[in-house]
Amino acid sequence: MQHIIKAYIKFFFKAKNEHGVHSPFIFDLVTKCFYDKTNYPEYEVLKNYRNSLLNNKNTIEVTDFGAGSRVFKSNTREITAIAKNAGISVENAELLFRIVRYFQSEQILEIGTSLGLATSALASGNSNAKITTLEGCPSTSQKSKEESQKFEFNNIEFITTEFSTYLNNFKQQTINNKQQIFDLVYFDGNHSKKATLEYFNLLLPTISNDTVWIFDDIHWSKDMEEAWIEIKNHPQVTVTIDTFQWGIVFFRKEQVKEHFIINPKRNFTSKFFQKTRIKM
Repeated sequence: MQHIIKAYIKFFFKAKNEHGVHSPFIFDLVTKCFYDKTNYPEYEVLKNYRNSLLNNKNTIEVTDFGAGSRVFKSNTREITAIAKNAGISVENAELLFRIVRYFQSEQILEIGTSLGLATSALASGNSNAKITTLEGCPSTSQKSKEESQKFEFNNIEFITTEFSTYLNNFKQQTINNKQQIFDLVYFDGNHSKKATLEYFNLLLPTISNDTVWIFDDIHWSKDMEEAWIEIKNHPQVTVTIDTFQWGIVFFRKEQVKEHFIINPKRNFTSKFFQKTRIKM
């Protein structure tokens, strides 16, 4: 927790809004997507999906393949507690929805389904998209599948798998077939440097010039911050945005290599210290 607070203080003083952003591509993204104040009807669906989980007092047995939990001491967890402590925030779910809507991403991969709060945002952003979501824990994967069916998200494929095994097989298939391109990848799985960089390298064959990658919890630990630095410095990466919670990566060859630190809220706020969510 102490590391995250120190990291946020640094972010707070370095972050900008749309002012001072000289890239037309990033300026449009910030003003037309990040700061879009439209009250989309999909927000109500996302709210209802969240409330359905928050009101569920049942327990499930969680199999954790990631960096571990800072909140839970037992693998037997109430669904309501997982949704409250480990799910994407309301604000970030709405932003994720807007990003998919803005870019009209069609082929989307999510690494780390959990209870599907982010998955529902990805699916809502473009009803014509195909969402492939990976989860290592059978119980949470099954629960998110049930919730998605309840809310009629029919564009999601749920795969219960160990991430590295799946992505290694997928990389080889992609190289052989030269067909699969992901328009957007949301990385919310194993929050460790080793795993994050492994997933990054395994998925590089699936990028196009317009691909968007979003890495969750880039300041979660010193380990994750080191991974983020390596990702930014990779020769195929041209533009990045640090929103503190996320690291957003672009591979646009026409862009000059540039890194932005942008507050996703137009009006900077200190409410972070009251609202920080610690991931499981």
